Amino acid sequence: MSNVLDLLDQTIFDVSRATGRPSLLQCVWVYDRPVDLDGLRRFHEHLQRGRLSRRIARSPLPFGRHRWVAPDHLPELEIVESARPRKEFEAWLTEQGKTPLDCEHGPGWHLAVLPFTDGGAGVSFVISHCLTDGVGLCEALADAARGRDDPISWPAAAARRRWQALREDAGQTARDIPAMGRAVVAAVRLARRSRGGTGAATPRPATPAPATPPALPAGADERIVLPMATVFVDADEWEARAQALGGSSTALLAGFAARLAQRVGRVAADGSVVVMMPVNERAADDTRANAISNVGVTVDPARATIDLREIRTAIKQAWIRHRKVPDEERAVNAIVPLLPKRLLGGASVAMVGFASNVVGSSNLGVVNPAAGRPDGTDANYFAMRNIPVGVTTATMYRRGGAQLVVLGRSHGHVFVSALAYQPGRHNSNDGLRQDLSSTLNDFSLTGTHL
Repeated sequence: MSNVLDLLDQTIFDVSRATGRPSLLQCVWVYDRPVDLDGLRRFHEHLQRGRLSRRIARSPLPFGRHRWVAPDHLPELEIVESARPRKEFEAWLTEQGKTPLDCEHGPGWHLAVLPFTDGGAGVSFVISHCLTDGVGLCEALADAARGRDDPISWPAAAARRRWQALREDAGQTARDIPAMGRAVVAAVRLARRSRGGTGAATPRPATPAPATPPALPAGADERIVLPMATVFVDADEWEARAQALGGSSTALLAGFAARLAQRVGRVAADGSVVVMMPVNERAADDTRANAISNVGVTVDPARATIDLREIRTAIKQAWIRHRKVPDEERAVNAIVPLLPKRLLGGASVAMVGFASNVVGSSNLGVVNPAAGRPDGTDANYFAMRNIPVGVTTATMYRRGGAQLVVLGRSHGHVFVSALAYQPGRHNSNDGLRQDLSSTLNDFSLTGTHL
């Protein structure tokens, strides 16, 4: 089996290195009783031998494709000795999100458990997005909980002599030349589309151009932690509401994300919101870290709370187009290894562009029940969220802010995790929790916060 990185995985790695803004995924489990530490240790040991136990080794060629190799050392389990009140759990999760991770040198992930002074415990698992996407992470967690180890043994980084690595990587580059030619053509088309007003590399529905980027306050450029919040909704209540509005769970999530955006003014001149949704392309025995692509739909948040049929139809049509039309954004990935680091960082910013009416909406679907059993028994709550690292206020103002909502169904609950930042607005975790509650209320839903 080849250990050469997929082009999308290479792009995510190279861009994160060029910009200094890696993205992390964090899984959260909440127990209303103490965690079985022996069970958690077994879970951790299987994670060390599972599909997440690998790292990225760069090619000796400056334009070569990187490869998956075995890790040099394994991540340790953190068992916090000093219990903290349950109300401080989110603050602790934020601290865990700052754990130094490195998918190249290791460790690429970190598992920790915190006992609560008022009973129960919380567990956090943080991992580099370079190592997996959301669906792949859920599968890896389920395998570890069931005691399944990865059947693949990745080679050691030093398994290839330098001359052998140079020869093999040069050969891989030669085989990539046809894809590079198609990438140049796709890049030209995307550049023309960007000049036409969409301001994005990913094909998006046509919408009125958003407003001009707001001016960054003097002296305000600093690293920031984007507000995050998670709410749990009864799964049957969520599904029933989606059906009552003539939609599906995915359509309800898209409508929810658009309505949340409307609350903070994250809309186009006509009040519409562009909702971008990842499409899962993971197949059996897939070794890619990120097996996804994207589609986008335009949503009217004013109608979303009363009728989801238009959104559901738009999503179906977007998926059909996606299967028929070549993915130009994916095609461009073939030339990423050729770009110098400085140029790659600037290109990634230009490709994203100013997108003040664009939001992300990711539906993980029904999570494998085993993923909710890190100590061998069902946690009371399970959720997943994204954590951008190295973000600055200047980045947020230049891009028009950010909003991403992630949904998954586990153990009778639907979790809705959101991160958001809106330039010119007071941004905080408490404010985002209030916005989530208000948006749920707009859809006649109720929830329990993390």
